[in-house]
Amino acid sequence: MSAQSVLFDAPGPRTRRRMLVANVIGTVVVLGGLVLVLYQLHVHGQLDGDLWAPMLEARTWLYYFLPGLQNTLVAAAYSIVLALVFGLLFGVGRLSGVRAIRWFCGVVVEFFRAVPVLILMIGGWFFSAQFLQVAPSLSPLLGVVIGLTLYNGSVIAELVRSGVHGLPSGQREAALAIGMTRGQSIRSIELPQALMAMLPSLVSQFVVVLKDSALGAIITYSELLRSARLIGADAPFPVLQSFFVIALVYIVLNIVLAWAAGKVARRIGGRTAAKVTVQRPRAE
Repeated sequence: MSAQSVLFDAPGPRTRRRMLVANVIGTVVVLGGLVLVLYQLHVHGQLDGDLWAPMLEARTWLYYFLPGLQNTLVAAAYSIVLALVFGLLFGVGRLSGVRAIRWFCGVVVEFFRAVPVLILMIGGWFFSAQFLQVAPSLSPLLGVVIGLTLYNGSVIAELVRSGVHGLPSGQREAALAIGMTRGQSIRSIELPQALMAMLPSLVSQFVVVLKDSALGAIITYSELLRSARLIGADAPFPVLQSFFVIALVYIVLNIVLAWAAGKVARRIGGRTAAKVTVQRPRAE
């Protein structure tokens, strides 16, 4: 008996035919909707070559798309690194045996998880400009990084806490049995395993960081979305065309990020997995 049939009964011939018909109908509906959208775009002139031509010009990429992409990657890179540090510190703090530390970290994490990331960005922008007195050209970047770090770091902290609690209790008991303290058990045994287990969730959160950096346009940060909107400053604004290019760029970035994370996971798994040697019995 297969593992699949244990969970639910395998579909019979009639059910398989119904599933095939449903799949065919769904595909036809999706293709029909796509054809309708393309027809409406053609009727309204959105498929004209004059609107798509600027997307292929070197000037557009050199002065708009590439600088915006660079700013997006810079903000995302700073935010991912700082969010990881924030998440690990407060996630481990929520596992502390000291009640005061555990309570303080819990209040901080729950507060920043509840506040919308846009409000955190605006607050970080205002704080850096008014209290830190940074240059006006730098305060939007700090606002984006502060907002993304606090929000996503709180989510990562919760992932760390739940990941450690999701491990078998025998891991903790074995560490305590050989003389480790609770902190040593978390740092050396439980946390590395939890990080490997929650790697898919971490990748998903990194994708969220990358996409949420587009909110920086609200606080005048020249990321990819804001840079693309400036294409129409000296010409008719090809809204649909520029947003379509931006969507493709984000899709490529997310695919590359997921691929890199998967490669790192396979490499770490290959290094940590123990090699098993099977010894054959000797012939008498």
